[in-house]
Amino acid sequence: MTRIFNVTGSCDPKLHYMVDITDRLAKIKVLIDNGAYFTINRARQYGKTTTIDALAEYLKKDYIVISLDFQLIGDAKFKSEHVFTKAFANYLKRIVNDRNNPVYGLDNTIVGEIVESAKEDKDYAFDDMFPMLRELCDTAEKPVVMIIDEVDSAANSQVFLDFLAQLRGYYLKRKKSATFQSVILAGVYDVKNIKLKLHPDLEHKVNSPWNIATDFLIDMSFDSSDIKGMLEQYEADRHTGMDVALMACEIYDYTSGYPFLVSKICKLLDERVAGNEKFSQLSDAWTKEGLYAAVHILISEKNTLFDSLTKQLMDYPELKEMLSSILFEGKDYPYVATNQVIEMAAMFGFVRNDHNVVKVSNRIFETVLYNHLLSEEIVNSKMYDSALANKYRFTEGRRLNMRNRSKRSTIR
Repeated sequence: MTRIFNVTGSCDPKLHYMVDITDRLAKIKVLIDNGAYFTINRARQYGKTTTIDALAEYLKKDYIVISLDFQLIGDAKFKSEHVFTKAFANYLKRIVNDRNNPVYGLDNTIVGEIVESAKEDKDYAFDDMFPMLRELCDTAEKPVVMIIDEVDSAANSQVFLDFLAQLRGYYLKRKKSATFQSVILAGVYDVKNIKLKLHPDLEHKVNSPWNIATDFLIDMSFDSSDIKGMLEQYEADRHTGMDVALMACEIYDYTSGYPFLVSKICKLLDERVAGNEKFSQLSDAWTKEGLYAAVHILISEKNTLFDSLTKQLMDYPELKEMLSSILFEGKDYPYVATNQVIEMAAMFGFVRNDHNVVKVSNRIFETVLYNHLLSEEIVNSKMYDSALANKYRFTEGRRLNMRNRSKRSTIR
């Protein structure tokens, strides 16, 4: 079977061309070996699910891994503690006894008792379930790691915060009582930022449900050598004759290693640029000119990542205001991690820290956001005329000229 570049869902090395993330998995395992609880929070389509799926497989030799996806539980199950505990118990049983990928090394009798207790006791709650989970960990053949993907789907629920508080409580007592070796949450929102999604009246409840978490500092973006490795896989199959190192550097230059953008550009080169009138052969497509054509297709299309970016601009006007100032006025913002707007922009993937100055994350985002904000400002002729005039100072053809933008003086 011919592999493809994948931009939807988790990547599988048997089916997809992908970056080798073994070194990242090894670094994450060090955290787990040390008993860390942490959150893998990265922007949309940043490879989180691919990473945790690969991590679950990578850990199997030394750990029992319970890998959950809160998106599959459903919003209705977070309405109350009693509803959630029953749903969690049933979900746990399905995961442990999954026909295609069962979890070995746990006491199935205890799993059954958790489910039966939840079924029989209408008031089944956290203080009933967690002692049984403790017993499950205590009797397991190897230390137990719990991974929970898509925690954002539960992040506006007080029940979820109470669930985290229980995990925290058992973590603090783990020298005296068995519990999970490590708990890993994955989502866009870092749990410490969960107050952004809760009603202000509830903010006083979110100060410490996950203050036990270790900082997750592992870089999940791809550098040019990562991209080169993926292109070498492709070249070995397709024999395009491309300059692999050059193409890797060019793709990185546009994307700054944002995983979705890297894979999307490669997919466009392979499936849409190659074979058209100007680039009739694969060898024609995998060139700088072919790359420009792929980038033009990408910035002109509607996709889930760009939809997510523009939605955040609608939901957070202060974020839109900051990005407009950066893109239209050339304004510099010092990168201050404690500033909530900057923190939010970084969390959503809009910006990065470039020598302590806020910069838009990559050239693709710069162009997409510039075009989107400019189109919105058409109704305001004064802003439109000003932005249009500046546009020609900062563009060459269809691309932003980053050198001209960087030379512009800061607006005070």
